[in-house]
Amino acid sequence: MPKLRGEAFWRETLRSAHYVVAPMVDQSELAWRLLSRRHGAQLCYTPMLHAQVFLRDANYRRENLYGEACPEDRPLIVQFCANDPEVFVQAALLAQDYCDAIDLNLGCPQMIAKRGIIVQPTYLSFQSFPVLLANEKLSVPITCKIRVFPDIDKTVKYAQMLEKAGCQLLTVHGRTKEQKGPLAGVASWEHIQAVRKAVSIPVFANGNIQCLSDVEECIRKTGVHGVMSAEGNLHNPALFEGRNPLVWEMAEEYLEIVQKYPCPLSYVRAHLFKLWHHTLQVYQQLREELAKVKTLEGIVDVNRELKLRCQEEIANQKEGEKPKEGLPFFHWICQPYIRPGGTEKSVRGKRALEEEEDGNSELLSKNKQKKKLRNPNKSFDPSLKPKYAKCDQCGNPKGNKCVFNMCRGCCKKRAFKETADCPGRCSCPYRPNMKNLFHGRVVKE
Repeated sequence: MPKLRGEAFWRETLRSAHYVVAPMVDQSELAWRLLSRRHGAQLCYTPMLHAQVFLRDANYRRENLYGEACPEDRPLIVQFCANDPEVFVQAALLAQDYCDAIDLNLGCPQMIAKRGIIVQPTYLSFQSFPVLLANEKLSVPITCKIRVFPDIDKTVKYAQMLEKAGCQLLTVHGRTKEQKGPLAGVASWEHIQAVRKAVSIPVFANGNIQCLSDVEECIRKTGVHGVMSAEGNLHNPALFEGRNPLVWEMAEEYLEIVQKYPCPLSYVRAHLFKLWHHTLQVYQQLREELAKVKTLEGIVDVNRELKLRCQEEIANQKEGEKPKEGLPFFHWICQPYIRPGGTEKSVRGKRALEEEEDGNSELLSKNKQKKKLRNPNKSFDPSLKPKYAKCDQCGNPKGNKCVFNMCRGCCKKRAFKETADCPGRCSCPYRPNMKNLFHGRVVKE
């Protein structure tokens, strides 16, 4: 069949999807996608997959896609991160028979993506090449997900370049790549609206979606075809139904699906931490039990205990009592989680925040506070970090006596490739040995 493009692809293949579950690392697995579809989601993405690992590892393919075939799980888009166009296309060719489109992630700020992704470089035309290549070779459409630049015009130019290269649907996350975690701030719908007006392909919006009214407002203000939710969906999988169910109803339904479609225990635990987030602030002991439990049955037991505690609390509730801690609903009801921190903090650099945090335990992250407890004398002042000479190749600390000015790994690769030897007896040389000499891999000094 001919490959559908643009609006026709969105209408016919994606069934005019308006409500979309975002690609989430280790979180949008099959069980969660099925739960979300039962409660209003019309289109789902797989977790972001690493193209190079997908290409070389059959187990990775089976665990993340091949072993998850389910007729209910369509339409489905598989997302990859990749830093090599050829590798991306080869991985996409292996995945195309199991999905309705292939998505290329071009803006995720997570570390797993940064290790294997082309994240908005100076020469934007470089990013259009894998899209162009995939559009020519794949039998399914190619889509892209991007983050915005601070400048609207630059964002629009970037989107138009991807459309010209062959992108058939564009998802725009209205935050820059620096806006993440506690620095997330508010997503810019203004950027998304400008992109929607500038391109002819369908556009999905991502960012600031906590409830169904946000979805409707976003579509009205930006004119996008659909709205994608990540964090909001994790805290309330019934978001697209416009309701706020009891947490244990969603948790029990999810755990039943996991029994049929198993996934790693870490995924299940992470989902329950999100669903029960507000309740676990009240019952800290159960939070610790959930963190330590080693089996799915153990997680089911903790979930049951949380349900009983909440039901006891409801039974003893006084008439007219209101939710605590400024929550819109009682903690046992699915509701959004608002990240702490104001807009001023969200637009400032991470380095500036670290300098401000140093010496002020109230501003330190939880991870840094734990380190401070183990070592009260520890300082997070970046100016006190030791300075290292960097490897000319990758930026890691170089060997002290390496004549190539490289780290151990890069020196080893160069020595093997050029049949050379690092004469300095430093920490990184690829020194000659009998095996290498026998195979003629090392030349004489």
